[in-house]
Amino acid sequence: MKTILVTGGAGFIGSTLSERLVLEGNRVVVIDNFNSFYDPSIKHSNIAAVREAMKNNNISCENFILCTGDIRDEAFLAKVFSENKIDSIVHLAAMAGVRPSIEDPKLYYDVNIVGTLNILEECRKNNIKEVAFVSSSSVYGNNEKVPFAETDPVDNPISPYASTKKSGELLCYTYHHLFDISFACLRFFTVYGPRQRPDLAINKFTKLILEDKEIPFFGDGSTSRDYTYIDDIVDGIIKATEWLSAGEEKKYDIFNLGGDKTVSLKRMVEVIEETLGKKARINQLPMQPGDVNRTCADISHSKEVLGYSPKTTFEEGISKFVKWFKK
Repeated sequence: MKTILVTGGAGFIGSTLSERLVLEGNRVVVIDNFNSFYDPSIKHSNIAAVREAMKNNNISCENFILCTGDIRDEAFLAKVFSENKIDSIVHLAAMAGVRPSIEDPKLYYDVNIVGTLNILEECRKNNIKEVAFVSSSSVYGNNEKVPFAETDPVDNPISPYASTKKSGELLCYTYHHLFDISFACLRFFTVYGPRQRPDLAINKFTKLILEDKEIPFFGDGSTSRDYTYIDDIVDGIIKATEWLSAGEEKKYDIFNLGGDKTVSLKRMVEVIEETLGKKARINQLPMQPGDVNRTCADISHSKEVLGYSPKTTFEEGISKFVKWFKK
């Protein structure tokens, strides 16, 4: 049985990943600080759902350890690492969101860069050699070349959040070079699905349409995103952890995890409307600073090396999300 540390493991992606890992026979240690970025009760519900799934599958509660604390707290991290013999790490914990990072860049740098450095230091001290670092498609900025490939230059981030994620990738490379730690840096493209954070567009728009309230519609609706369904992202993360543990050589690589198809803001709203059977009330607003015009993942490298293959269409994913949302 492998012990996997999932930082940020009570959040949308982290809890879904943790549930899958524990159901597949791993021991999972979760770190989360349950901060007030959004209602902490949502994260507590996510953890309750993981424990319920374990109970339904007769899995011992000893296989899931929740450690409440902050990755900026070095003493807390030292205790977690000393008490749990960790084999590999999926490092999801971060301050998320492009727009809030513009309002409080120092917090984003503290959590996303200093916090990541603290995790890497614990890897060095505890001889942990397998780390999946969760990065973001935001590192590509307003890349003119489409689709975005891992070999494209990423020297022009347009938000503090994006620059912290690029910094994290560089830190990982430094620790790979100096200490022979293997890294898979995973650039996520707009993840959605059950348990999605309430501040994210699909969740927010669904709620507002159902309540017959206006939705904030930034720009002319032509901006587009490569939406990735949660189950496909979790598949990609797990394939990355398998790649990290295969063979003896030490590795460092970057992988796009996207949905393989872009959807415009206008079309996204239409699909939600069609699924709900209800029209949205639109509040047209100017484009927000820090927002990129489009994201579009070239996933050929991830397909070739990891065997990553997203299966969920946007329409199917929205249908699954709405079904969960209405529960």
